[in-house]
Amino acid sequence: MKNSISVWQLAGFIFTSVFGVLLHFLFDWSGGSVSVAPFSAVNESIWEHLKLLFFPMLIFAFIENRYIGKDYKNFWCVKLIGILFGVVLIPVFYYLINGAFGRTPDWVNIVIFFVAVGLSYLIESWLFKNNAVICKSPKTALLTLWIVGVLFIVFTFVPPHIPLFQDPMTGDYGI
Repeated sequence: MKNSISVWQLAGFIFTSVFGVLLHFLFDWSGGSVSVAPFSAVNESIWEHLKLLFFPMLIFAFIENRYIGKDYKNFWCVKLIGILFGVVLIPVFYYLINGAFGRTPDWVNIVIFFVAVGLSYLIESWLFKNNAVICKSPKTALLTLWIVGVLFIVFTFVPPHIPLFQDPMTGDYGI
């Protein structure tokens, strides 16, 4: 089963990429439905775009866990590292490029998303294949992912008034 990790990670990249793109538009497609707001981008802020990586990767992790999770004692710790790695990469790339060039064109933002997703799954693959993470508490890893998910939901409705949460097009925060 361990040889199939690359196939699973490629499937995860495709799943996350497709569903992340769909989540980008879901709030608008739903007519601004509050029921989809916690999981989709409600504006163009960096924070809202992090949900496009976080939730699809988390959902895929649960799918993947059902089939190969038992083969890896470190499964949830690796998933925690991979998901948080992607969540951190997006703002790092965005602010580096924005700082260097003064703005980030839309096509670059799209590339940043796909690069962050790809690198997240590559890191996970490497960690799985090299058994590079000792996971003393998978429950703590799951709890951490749960807390991050709750923060995404809460900050959709009650965001801090800092640039990470501000829509650069409208100047608004959250919904």
